Amino acid sequence: MNRKDMLNKLQEPEKVWDMVVVGGGATGLGVAVDAATRGYSVVLLEMADFAKSTSSRSTKLVHGGVRYLQKGDVALVLEALRERGRMKANAPHLVKDQAFVISNYTYWDNFLYFCGLTLYDLLSFGFGYGRSRFISPTKVMEYLPTSVKKGLKGGIVYHDGQFDDSRMAINLAQTCADNGGVILNKAKVSGIVHDQNGKVAGVKFVDMESGKEMLLKAKSVINACGILVDDLMAMDSPGHSKMVTPSQGVHLVLDMKFLQSDYAIMVPKTSDGRVLFAVPWHNKVVVGTTDIMRPVPEIEPKPLKEEIDFILKTASLYMDPAPTYADIESVFAGQRPLAAPKHEGKSTKELSRGHKIIVSDNNLITITGGKWTSYRLMAEDTVDKAIAMKLVDARPCVTKKFHIHGYRKNPNLKDHMYVYGSDQDAIMKLIAENPEYGKKLSDKYDYTVAEVVWAVREEMAREVEDVLARRVRLLFVDAREAIKAAPLVAEVMAKELGKDQAWIDEEVKEFTELAGNYIAAKIMF
Repeated sequence: MNRKDMLNKLQEPEKVWDMVVVGGGATGLGVAVDAATRGYSVVLLEMADFAKSTSSRSTKLVHGGVRYLQKGDVALVLEALRERGRMKANAPHLVKDQAFVISNYTYWDNFLYFCGLTLYDLLSFGFGYGRSRFISPTKVMEYLPTSVKKGLKGGIVYHDGQFDDSRMAINLAQTCADNGGVILNKAKVSGIVHDQNGKVAGVKFVDMESGKEMLLKAKSVINACGILVDDLMAMDSPGHSKMVTPSQGVHLVLDMKFLQSDYAIMVPKTSDGRVLFAVPWHNKVVVGTTDIMRPVPEIEPKPLKEEIDFILKTASLYMDPAPTYADIESVFAGQRPLAAPKHEGKSTKELSRGHKIIVSDNNLITITGGKWTSYRLMAEDTVDKAIAMKLVDARPCVTKKFHIHGYRKNPNLKDHMYVYGSDQDAIMKLIAENPEYGKKLSDKYDYTVAEVVWAVREEMAREVEDVLARRVRLLFVDAREAIKAAPLVAEVMAKELGKDQAWIDEEVKEFTELAGNYIAAKIMF
């Protein structure tokens, strides 16, 4: 995934690509992988970095959606449970089984949730991770030592999946490249090209590093811009009315002392009628999420104090000791693209989480909604739509059983480098050949210089943020340590990219400002 090589592949102005995908999040990357593995010529353009927005800010779950089962949306749950199974089978180095405990404080809840989760298991038949079971109050305290003991009547254990979202995104980008696709970050689409009949025939984009505008001809264009799908639809049809409203979700990252377990907590009904998770992730606990409608989409959304307060208050009902602002090691916000409500005041929890494909009068194909777990199915449906419209020739989808780049069974989860899968060997070889690459980026964590070098050479990292936020995840794990590591990361990247001291200084300055949004204490005031 060398960016210069990718740009060189786009230098044939008369070439007509089968598909241009706009947007490098879970959905766009999924579409690009589906198209490339079917043998189509495909280009994916991402204006910032892969998974820069929503797709790196999830709850880190691969799940069917217990919450949607509560609402009676069995079809959506069934679909997601099947995709959950496929995701683990195709990327076992990133997706693992995660056991959850629902702590109950009434006997009725024990009965209710056991029945519901038994149905959940039945729906996942053939794709399941493990059976649900009732456990006694004593067992709840054994599995979750930090649970609130007073009034505890028992609990239910059930299974879902857990993963690293942006690492999955990078591996999908590599999978596309491995199969002949062209993947480019820092490439902002500036316009839609139409033919003499007014139909979509390609895109114009700006290489954000050189400032050069380029044109790509294409048989089909896929709009997978997430929260920004309306912007591309407006380029195609200037009279386009808003279709998506952003819903913000915030997560807190705490020390493992607040969980002290490999089990996760699932709170099935919070005070506002939603669910809350506390999930072990990279030796931390991710707690979330909120669900607040926002007026305009933001690529780098800021957590609101009211969201942090809500999570801390809810967590205090189930965690002993209760976490405080001082305990938050990082806080991150993401925005989901939901169908805009028809009526003012409709809350985000009432809006559909299913995916939708919309075709404009000019043949622009837009895919929106959905969630990480269903990325593969969304991609399959999108490419099938292009086939149904006769924009590209018919070819069968192969991704149901297709190994993602890095595929490795039974990774060592105690080694932080397990997320690299089969690429781990090459990174270790870098350290063996260059012992200085074994230097740690932080005294508190095991991330190394070799991982920065690898991110630049093999994963198209172009800025300090790309590395610390989405390649090694330090910004999401511990924002203050990420700030401390930024100068070293910038120096290593500058050497790899041929940049000067001025670039290093500017990168460190920009990253430090950005990382301030991940420190809860700064938001508190």
